[in-house]
Amino acid sequence: MLELLRRIDGLVDQAVERPTWPLSDADLIEAAAAAHALEQRAAAIRLACVREVDARGIAVAQGASSTAAWLRDRLRISAPAARRTVDLAAALAVAPPVVADALAAGRITVEQSQAIVHSITDLPGQVGSEVTAKAADLLVGFGTQFEPAILRRLGRRVLDHVAPDEAEAADLASLDRQEERTRTRRYVTLSAGPEGAVRLTGMLDAETAGLLHAALDPLAGPSGVGDDRSPGQRRHDALGEVCRLALRTGDLPASGGDRPQLVITTGFDAVARQLGAGTLDTGLRLTPTTVRRLACDAAILPAVLGGNGQVLDLGRQRRLITGPLRRALVLRDRGCAFPGCDRPPRWCDGHHVRAWHQGGPTALGNAVLLCGHHHRVVHQGQWEVRLAPDGHPEFLPPAWLDPTRLPRRNHYHRRP
Repeated sequence: MLELLRRIDGLVDQAVERPTWPLSDADLIEAAAAAHALEQRAAAIRLACVREVDARGIAVAQGASSTAAWLRDRLRISAPAARRTVDLAAALAVAPPVVADALAAGRITVEQSQAIVHSITDLPGQVGSEVTAKAADLLVGFGTQFEPAILRRLGRRVLDHVAPDEAEAADLASLDRQEERTRTRRYVTLSAGPEGAVRLTGMLDAETAGLLHAALDPLAGPSGVGDDRSPGQRRHDALGEVCRLALRTGDLPASGGDRPQLVITTGFDAVARQLGAGTLDTGLRLTPTTVRRLACDAAILPAVLGGNGQVLDLGRQRRLITGPLRRALVLRDRGCAFPGCDRPPRWCDGHHVRAWHQGGPTALGNAVLLCGHHHRVVHQGQWEVRLAPDGHPEFLPPAWLDPTRLPRRNHYHRRP
């Protein structure tokens, strides 16, 4: 397979070098369609490889928390794209072969195959393999006519076509599954957006959606004459106000050993006696005006930074990495320090580089931030962690993974 892929890659090189401007309109359209079909066929090969990687446990063996996390780091794709790839690879392996065959032949796209396998998976178990195969055949045929969104709608009613006698009972069962699926698939994600913004995405179950509407609606109305905020902006501001109200209650549980709080690293102009621009522990930057406004209603947590961003005056020796020492660790590592991991500080534990029971001190120079999975990986003893001369952690992989044991660092949390 590798030799074939290398030959295909060489042919692609030749095609890339050919200009498109000499093509006639008809040839240009055909070339675009051929390139698109080739992209889908290559995706079928990639999905087969990902499925085999997952089945062999290669990602976890190399220290990753999952195949999706390994793919994200290895292929430099987003976390959602990596998860979709792993899920689709697994789904295609158990779906009727016609779906994978159609993708491999370029007759359907990756998105269409996702829509089809989702519809097939959603069929009630009692319909049997014969009906499932008929449904897959029908939806693959529809793939030549309809985009993924329409395929999903057709998939919800596919039993009306292939097994009408069972469709009504299946529809009632589908409602029950839909409620359960909504409950199990609920999530909220905060991810980096453009220009320092954060993208909020998620899926809420009906109850939580009702609670959110009830909390936001009273705060999301126009504040009066001259309020030119859009409805989306008003809901954004209302969500912030709900969070402020929750933080003021004092009833929130501890997070990572600390009570909930907003931690900002900022400079201080001793001459002007003013705070400068700041950085949240999530990595987002704040203007001096915002920092000063927040400082009016917050307890200031001072942190003096050295020339390499190394915290100099936080922490004292103790067994547990909490309080000021943990805040210093968060300011330095900014999340799980293991290479390729993007887990935020709130998901992480403080780990002693030299174990406490072996005489290691509880100090910044002997601590590293690790998520639960990579904390266990390091304690298994194959990966070695140490602090480099610049004060930041680096990891030496096991010799079976890299005979040279070249030190590796996490680059997901590095900030300009």
